[in-house]
Amino acid sequence: MKVLIFDSSSLISFSMNGLYDEFEKLKKIFNGKFIITEDVKKEVVDTPMNISRFELEALKIKKLMDKGILEMPESIGIKNSDVFEETKKVMNTANNCFRANGRNIHLIDYGEASCLALGKILNQKNVENAVVIDERTGRMLGEKPQNLIKLMSEKLHTKVEPNQLNCKSFEGLKFLRSSELIYVAYKKGLIELKNGKVLHALLWAMKFKGCSISGEEIKEIEKLNQQKQTSSSNS
Repeated sequence: MKVLIFDSSSLISFSMNGLYDEFEKLKKIFNGKFIITEDVKKEVVDTPMNISRFELEALKIKKLMDKGILEMPESIGIKNSDVFEETKKVMNTANNCFRANGRNIHLIDYGEASCLALGKILNQKNVENAVVIDERTGRMLGEKPQNLIKLMSEKLHTKVEPNQLNCKSFEGLKFLRSSELIYVAYKKGLIELKNGKVLHALLWAMKFKGCSISGEEIKEIEKLNQQKQTSSSNS
């Protein structure tokens, strides 16, 4: 079994770009589960359901849950209570990774923390998984915590000191972004639009709706895609 754990940020990127059909198609070709935690459900369904401005998007995401596209941890044998307990540990560890001006720096909230927590639980059970998160801080915490020192120093305009022991707690977690999933959808022919600029439009749409992908990274993906197309046409 394989599992993709979706943070609120990645779901919002798909939602705000109206890519629900593409999201469902990705699930159909994925040999595994699309999972959200209780904390993420609160952020993208429960709370916005009571806010007129966000109610429609919440209803659409709820529909994905009703159809079984998005599922809860219980569907893979993980208790919500276990995720909750691990989330508290992750929150404490993550928000004590860096200090500035004598104070710990708050890095992540419960939604992101719960995704990292579930990833850690699944790693312990040897279940292949990745956390799909578009926000840069949460992803860098697991991938390149050393880069957060520079990022936080520039943001706070002061020296940032790391707690190396805490930072190592997130080693082994794997991450994806909505931009990478939409590229998979494009490569698998799941995008109905066939104009030559569709990939460019999709990646920039994800960026403008919150996915932390740079313009340079978009150029690299487009370059890689072009190289693969050229290689295929020559073979």
